[in-house]
Amino acid sequence: MKIAILSRNPRLYSTRRLVEAGEKRGHEMVVLDHLRCDILIEKRKPQLYHKGEEITGFDAIIPRIGASVTFYGTAVVRQFEMMKVFTTTESQALVRSRDKLRSLQILSRAGINLPKTAFTDYSKDPDSLIKKVGGPPCVIKLLEGTQGVGVLLAETKSAAHSVLEAFQGLNARVMVQEFIKEANGADVRAFVVDGVVVGAMKRQGKEGEFRSNLHRGGSATVIELSEEEENTALKAAKALGLGIAGVDMLQSNDGPKVMEVNSSPGLEGIEGATGKDIAKAIIRYIERSIE
Repeated sequence: MKIAILSRNPRLYSTRRLVEAGEKRGHEMVVLDHLRCDILIEKRKPQLYHKGEEITGFDAIIPRIGASVTFYGTAVVRQFEMMKVFTTTESQALVRSRDKLRSLQILSRAGINLPKTAFTDYSKDPDSLIKKVGGPPCVIKLLEGTQGVGVLLAETKSAAHSVLEAFQGLNARVMVQEFIKEANGADVRAFVVDGVVVGAMKRQGKEGEFRSNLHRGGSATVIELSEEEENTALKAAKALGLGIAGVDMLQSNDGPKVMEVNSSPGLEGIEGATGKDIAKAIIRYIERSIE
């Protein structure tokens, strides 16, 4: 098969591992920079060009779309879909997962346990918003933040007021979320591929840091999920329509609570923590899907 990885940097760990895994299984692997793709739309003849050359002959794509270029990256994925090319992440699922508020609404409708979350376009009464999530301490998140950027812990009511006022002054959209104290600055990521959890790790934030993101200095160790955690992860990925997903959960006294579902989860942390060949599992997913 001829498989394209939509990635802006062929040297990234995840991109390199997918190329290696695909070539090892006998496939032709090509890295395409989605921002260097041109979309041509005409009657019943969708076309794509990469650096001026027409893109043809691909059986599947693996989108690795960064959050900052979701709009254009999704348009490229959608064009491949119109060209009848299989994608490991469908364009609509990508859009749903990148909209934090929308994804939480979808997960809520699916009956998935979540931290209590409040969102409003009217922020002249921050006390009411803070009270709705159980009062301080509370977590305040930018809707467009990634990798822990734009996520703050407000430990007091006055601190929450200050943060909300600052974001309001920047015309930034934020949501206020319940703080799960018993998680102790850690979360669990379950890596889902084609309806199966293929690896899981526990990420612990560095001392004094409530965010557990590896990009912010957190550490990762392999973990065996409870049955409830595994079922929650699978249900969350299915609710958002994601064939590949990194489901981030907090371990609370009320069971696992899903914080976020990542549609382009990195491979370095999960492969390093678990020792599993996650890239191979993704290639096998493509093979099963277009046999």
